[in-house]
Amino acid sequence: MTRSSLWRALKFYAVGGIGIVVQLAALVWFRSGMHLDYRLATVLAVEMAVIHNFLWHEHVTWADRKGLGSHWATRFLKFNLSNGLLSIVGNVILMQALVSGAGMNYVVANVMTIAACSVVNFLVSDKFVFQV
Repeated sequence: MTRSSLWRALKFYAVGGIGIVVQLAALVWFRSGMHLDYRLATVLAVEMAVIHNFLWHEHVTWADRKGLGSHWATRFLKFNLSNGLLSIVGNVILMQALVSGAGMNYVVANVMTIAACSVVNFLVSDKFVFQV
């Protein structure tokens, strides 16, 4: 991995770390505050984190690529259809297995699902969404 790739990955995971806080806070609010089913709460919380993360990735992680390709709205759509869809599907499937199948607490299960999806999301973002 080159120095610039490593720096970009560090920025990606720093933004993602803040996104985890956004996602977990939203998950707890939707599940415990609004009493939604944990699967629906997961979908809504992931989408909130996806929007948050896109905005930061657009202005920090891949700021050097903004003028080189598509319009920000196209990148946002690509981000939602790739990272968003991967995250939502991955989170719901893993949450179902960990919460309903293994009886795990929904917050702990969500942290595990975020970690499982993060590596794929970086690669998809770098090679597809914010491609040069």
